[in-house]
Amino acid sequence: MTQNDGLDMLRQRLKQFVAERDWAQFHTPKNLASALSVEAAELLEPFQWLKNGRADELSVDQKQAVRHEMADVLHYLILLADQLDVNLIAASLEKMAINEKRYPVANARGNAKKYTDQTKPK
Repeated sequence: MTQNDGLDMLRQRLKQFVAERDWAQFHTPKNLASALSVEAAELLEPFQWLKNGRADELSVDQKQAVRHEMADVLHYLILLADQLDVNLIAASLEKMAINEKRYPVANARGNAKKYTDQTKPK
């Protein structure tokens, strides 16, 4: 199974889940983007008071919570992509190509600055 097949299977399962509950009426792109933002904020919560924010600081329960919030983020992203007819794999590959140009290795290696703040090599 390819990643695209996995995304398609998950998209179909999500659409079925939504249809069985008659929730499609609530799934406008705006509502899905809002829900995605809320879930992304919930993903951050287990990390909020960690000393360094590393994975080894999370308890077993916190790791499980993070896993479930990651799934919620993915679900809303897939539903939003479906509403907007976006192929997430193609969009991701396109964005990676853009980022490879914005962040050439010579400028970006070991540097966390945004591309607009990086010094160009001489």
